[in-house]
Amino acid sequence: METLFENAQTFALFLVFFLPGFVSLKVYDALTPSERRDFSKSIYEVIAYSTLNNALLYPLVVWLWTRNVQVPSLAVWLCGALVLVVFPSLWPFLWLGILKSKLFSRYFVHPLQKPWDFIFSQRKPYWVIVHSKNLGRVAGVYGDRSFASSNPAPPQIYLEEVWQLDDAGKFVRAVDQSEGILIPESEILAIEFFRYDGA
Repeated sequence: METLFENAQTFALFLVFFLPGFVSLKVYDALTPSERRDFSKSIYEVIAYSTLNNALLYPLVVWLWTRNVQVPSLAVWLCGALVLVVFPSLWPFLWLGILKSKLFSRYFVHPLQKPWDFIFSQRKPYWVIVHSKNLGRVAGVYGDRSFASSNPAPPQIYLEEVWQLDDAGKFVRAVDQSEGILIPESEILAIEFFRYDGA
């Protein structure tokens, strides 16, 4: 490590060809639930995404590289932030938007690996009925205060309100003083979702 950053130019090269790709992969991983990434095995991806970022931002990179970084001005700091952090943080949002669009979704594999993550990543409220192994049917509201785990954690769901069902399976009323219910993976057989129009 001592010889790696022996001068400012070497350190600048390291930043330009490592940091943008690293930032992009961290943001992408935060947006798509998956197993924790081992960056020791992703170094080529980091460099490739950094290179792609630099190619797309070539005018800014050239301008930044020709400035006197020994005495950085506000413009140099802002340009550096754009090249190294801001745009690399935005590329994953753009890429995921393309992958999820109707035009491209039939040609590319969806970035989310499991239907569980697909449903709950939409952050929509639902009336739900959880078919449980030991509790029977558990009805409730999946809303703003509810939570569902994401990959790689095992499926668990917290419903902010528990509701009673009538014999026909219709939602009747909230259980008095209900603060919700947490249902672990071991209890979940299936979940029914219904459009939520408010209580």
